[in-house]
Amino acid sequence: VGVCGCCGALRPRYKRLVDNIFPEDPEDGLVKTNMEKLTFYALSAPEKLDRIGAYLSERLIRDVSRHRYGYVCIAMEALDQLLMACHCQSINLFVESFLKMVAKLLESEKPNLQILGTNSVRSSAGGRRWRRFAKRHGCHSTSWIRMSGIKGLQGVVRKTVNDELQANIWDPQHMDKIVPSLLFNLQHVEEAESRSPSPLQATEKEKESPTELAERCLRELLGRAAYGNIKNAIKPVLIHLDNHSLWEPKIFATRCFRIIMYSIQPQHSHLVIQQLLGHLDANSKSAATVRAGIVEVLSEAAVIAASGSVGPTVLEVFNTLLRQLRLSIDYALTGSYDCTAGVSTKIIKEHEERMFQEAVIKTIGGASCGAWRFSVLWGCGRRVVWFGPWLLPFISSLPDRENRNRLTQIMLLKSLLQVSVGFQCSNMLTALPSAFLDRLLSSALMEDAEIRLFVLEILISFIDRHGNRQKFATIRSVTISDISVLKLKVEKCSRQDTVFMKKHGQQLYRHIYLICKEESNVQAHYEALYSMLMLISIELANEEVVVDLIRLVLAVQEIAQINEDNLTAYNRCALFALGAAYLNLISQLITVPTFCQHIHEVIQMRQKEAPYLLPEDVFVERPRLSKSLDRLGPEVFFWQSKISEVLGGSGYNSDRLSTPYVPQLTDEDRLSKRKSIGETISLQVEVESRNSPEREQVP
Repeated sequence: VGVCGCCGALRPRYKRLVDNIFPEDPEDGLVKTNMEKLTFYALSAPEKLDRIGAYLSERLIRDVSRHRYGYVCIAMEALDQLLMACHCQSINLFVESFLKMVAKLLESEKPNLQILGTNSVRSSAGGRRWRRFAKRHGCHSTSWIRMSGIKGLQGVVRKTVNDELQANIWDPQHMDKIVPSLLFNLQHVEEAESRSPSPLQATEKEKESPTELAERCLRELLGRAAYGNIKNAIKPVLIHLDNHSLWEPKIFATRCFRIIMYSIQPQHSHLVIQQLLGHLDANSKSAATVRAGIVEVLSEAAVIAASGSVGPTVLEVFNTLLRQLRLSIDYALTGSYDCTAGVSTKIIKEHEERMFQEAVIKTIGGASCGAWRFSVLWGCGRRVVWFGPWLLPFISSLPDRENRNRLTQIMLLKSLLQVSVGFQCSNMLTALPSAFLDRLLSSALMEDAEIRLFVLEILISFIDRHGNRQKFATIRSVTISDISVLKLKVEKCSRQDTVFMKKHGQQLYRHIYLICKEESNVQAHYEALYSMLMLISIELANEEVVVDLIRLVLAVQEIAQINEDNLTAYNRCALFALGAAYLNLISQLITVPTFCQHIHEVIQMRQKEAPYLLPEDVFVERPRLSKSLDRLGPEVFFWQSKISEVLGGSGYNSDRLSTPYVPQLTDEDRLSKRKSIGETISLQVEVESRNSPEREQVP
């Protein structure tokens, strides 16, 4: 005994102080007076702190292996108290021992020891070795154990972002462990009965699940992320979604990025968008379903980001999406991800590529809100028809370029239509600047009927600023005797609108006239033309514009009557019906009784003698047509002389009314006869160079 006592006296003082905090019976708990002595010693001799921690760790590991769990709890309590009391330079070395002990507890098969370790981290978290902890805590199947692990990780986050170790937690090697652990718990929802709390979790909310806790912890982590840390925090999310095939279905991916976008500081939103764009480019040869999932998540994130500070992101989003759109068109046509080689080890499904293309178009429209919208509109407008350097190298190097050109043009117009829907701008000069309108209207003169229809719908979206279109969307009825039932919202033409029509009115009339002459028009085209005429009359018309629109419609009637373009019977009847529908409504808008009477008389005569000249008989599933259109009597036509007389008597310009409308032909008119987009590009290059400022300066 004396020898033992002698040896005990020779032991280092810190070991004796550590040994003295353990009672003979672990049930008695930590010896508080001796713990105070140990704490005082540690504060007085901070250079010994790392040795104290190492010795406590040694004792705990030994007690765990010998199943002396009472002493294990005492060791952890002592470590917690020392960690909370000491703030010296040697704290980092002590933290190493602390987390080594925590790791030992987490590796134990005893749930109570695992929870003891995570609770200790939660209350005293700090240090460099949370990697093993983060890796371990997310893999437990029991709900209350997982909750303890998340709580511990939450403690790590709260402690380290506020002390000298703050920089470490954002390093990639740590984020690659912490973020996937949280996502694992966020993704896996367990049954309610597995959520019963442990006795060691008495302070936890009984109804809180690991999923809810993981979301709260993730939000807290992201909310503390500074500008330079966003990339390291988001990259593990993208990798996790890739590794676990979570882009399809996109439900979990969308949820993750909603949490991210609403948790980070608003001024950092564009960094998340940039990473999603880069990830989309990196997956440009992945399956269409994966790319579609990324695009739809991007759409959700971009809408949220648009309400904050987005910086230059709008153009990045737009250019990336158009690039992906172009690639998808090529994949669908070639059946290969390698345009040049023409071979691919993957099977490309055309319907999946179409689904991806629709997702891109939806995203362009959805993301284009607020300050974004005009930039996207202009970006689309620049690329419509005028392909220039953006598309020419691409189309010239591939077979079937005509088909590619057409599909690309349609996708651009679909995107533009998505953006223009709901576009609100009181000044049409701002909404439709000259360069934008010129390029848009150039597409209206193409032979392709689908492209023409898109252009009309886009123009209608811009002009319809008061939601009037839906009130007269159908062209099938001209029997409305009281226009007030439509409840149209009509306001006096503003000065800006008057300037716009003076500048662009003749250009719009000419394109409407030329579109009417296209033989490939179907009912949708005539309904769009009707809406276009009515909306100009309601939104942009003064007396001069009304006169010009009436002259235009009478000229359209003449196209059908004379038929110099050899139109089909359906096209001719449709043009007659279009004129009747428009004149019926415009006569009620300007409320000149004699004008209304003339229009009503002609419509009644058509109902009696030639119903196939009215919308009710033409714009139906099985139109009633006539082969004797060249033998129609004068009583079924609207006469310019009569209209000029009755309107002239009410103050309208009778001289202008009596002058037949003749379109002002320009070089652009030649476009109405071209056969392909390729010819359009060629002609536009010629016209553009002829009208360029550089050419004008040449003497």
